[in-house]
Amino acid sequence: MAGRFTVIPESTFQELQMDAGVLLRTFDPAQPAVTDSAIICATTGGIQASCAAEYSDLGEDVDNCPNNMKELKHLDAWNCTMSFTSLGTSPASIKLALGAADIDGTDETKIVPRAELAQTDFSDIWWVGDRADGGFVAIQLKNALSTGGFSIQTTKNGKGQVSVELTGHVSISAQKVVPMVFYSAEP
Repeated sequence: MAGRFTVIPESTFQELQMDAGVLLRTFDPAQPAVTDSAIICATTGGIQASCAAEYSDLGEDVDNCPNNMKELKHLDAWNCTMSFTSLGTSPASIKLALGAADIDGTDETKIVPRAELAQTDFSDIWWVGDRADGGFVAIQLKNALSTGGFSIQTTKNGKGQVSVELTGHVSISAQKVVPMVFYSAEP
């Protein structure tokens, strides 16, 4: 016999996120749809998104102040990242993994890293996944820039895999906006 606390919410099935989801250049949560041109690349091993707050304890050096007093806790920053293993080697996928790079205007097969960062290197990236009830879960990483560099792993009789780590950035024009937004919608 199950105990009275051996239960799960009735909405568990509906709220389950299913499968790996997809990485998109653009997405509108008000009109959820996926177009082939919006898909960034095929992936393997799933996508990992993380949004972690960084705190400081303003009372840590105050005599007689207990550690982690809630009134003296200060939110310093949000570290928002998205990482995945890409199977795509299109010029746009390689440029995304490099971060500060350009696709050559005269030879669109050539991707050239730059010695300086341009504001156009930052872009919003979306991960969108299915919910078991037919709805969707989505994460928007704002002002994303590759901070992991380009790394490809090849194998005999296998597929080349490019490791990608993107970090969301705050904009000087919107300094209070955290660079990650979450959506969970019923069908």
